[in-house]
Amino acid sequence: MNNVNEYNGWTNYATWRVNLEMFDGMTALDFGIQHETPYDAGQSLKEYAEETIEQSSSEGWARDYAMAFLSDVNWREIALHKLAEYADEDADEYADEDADEDADEDAA
Repeated sequence: MNNVNEYNGWTNYATWRVNLEMFDGMTALDFGIQHETPYDAGQSLKEYAEETIEQSSSEGWARDYAMAFLSDVNWREIALHKLAEYADEDADEYADEDADEDADEDAA
């Protein structure tokens, strides 16, 4: 049974939109969360989003709505996504290094 609140494969629209608008193109390394638990990484991402909104908007109802929107975000899901991307990139980097070492050994 599908969750009717899911959006583009994410928990809900807020999670999808915040990931797309605030975190797309950024990595776990950009936030320094690569060695954090998913919960702690999610809290770091949440703090980043809140600070971004506070710094880019003035006090008032628009900021209040933006902050309320963040309360619907599944921060752990975004963190897991960023951590998985980091793990994939890290694995690819090691594979490239191993291939380079193998090529060096073959040449010797």
